[in-house]
Amino acid sequence: MNIARDLALVALGLPPDRPVEQGDLSLALAGAEAVDLLKSGALTLDGDRMVPGPRVATGDRLLDQALSSLVRREPYETVEDWLWRRGGELAAAYVDDLERAGLVVHPRGHGLRSRFTRTMPADSPERRRAEERRASGDPVLATLTAVLGIGDTPSDACESPDGDAVDTVLAAVADAVTELEAVRLRRGVEGAAFDNIWRG
Repeated sequence: MNIARDLALVALGLPPDRPVEQGDLSLALAGAEAVDLLKSGALTLDGDRMVPGPRVATGDRLLDQALSSLVRREPYETVEDWLWRRGGELAAAYVDDLERAGLVVHPRGHGLRSRFTRTMPADSPERRRAEERRASGDPVLATLTAVLGIGDTPSDACESPDGDAVDTVLAAVADAVTELEAVRLRRGVEGAAFDNIWRG
């Protein structure tokens, strides 16, 4: 399985007391897709610009969508722009895709929790492989889970011919998640100030 699907399964398998923000996960999934495309040879980076390679079938519906959505004209898209564009609602898209494949279930329960938090991976070979990949210390998956606050930062650099490009993508994911958190904090402060005005 690709890194993006493994990341989705790992995040879905977290206990309820360790939720992941859907926006953060969507950005991380977009980054994971970029890494999957780099590793498949369907994408290269020129600095931080994403240069599409040949259109090839990846065998994964969402990854095929990611490949088809790459900007194919110069000056090409930056990794940062790709993350924000592709990452919109991507977590929900992965939940839907995994549900169609029978890889997630919706346990019975009560409460007004979001669809994503009510969903958990089914016991399947795919889930076990995702957890094995996480346990093995796969550097890309480890970095992405660390960015999401659900894993430790790996000590080893990504060892692959595309190492520099992968590092560029992972750094962009970390920056985007940090930026999104800053936006959430700012909105929270602004909302609190607005409430105080009305209470005053």
